[in-house]
Amino acid sequence: MTETLPPCPECSSDLTYEMGALLVCPLCGNEWAAESEAAGEPAQNAAITDAYGSVLADGDSVTIIKDLKLKGSSTVIKVGTKVRGIRLRQGVGDHDIECRIEGVSMQLKSGVVKKA
Repeated sequence: MTETLPPCPECSSDLTYEMGALLVCPLCGNEWAAESEAAGEPAQNAAITDAYGSVLADGDSVTIIKDLKLKGSSTVIKVGTKVRGIRLRQGVGDHDIECRIEGVSMQLKSGVVKKA
């Protein structure tokens, strides 16, 4: 192989490997887009993944994997709640999924859902 992969931007490990369009570090588990690394710019269009590493897309259905308390309310979103038609938000903090649950618009972290 003549191609050399760049080191991990998180832990500087040189053990990176390709997984589809992403580069993956086996030591720290960091995933980043190969094309943004080549362009020398931060990964703005990095794939958003669920808690188990499945890549999410706009319009997907997901399932909540842990009870979520709603801020400012006594309401709880239970484990197993299915959410349809999610919208992904890039680069807007750590809440990267917009959705509607029981008629209420809210934002979720991708780490608390799994692809259905």
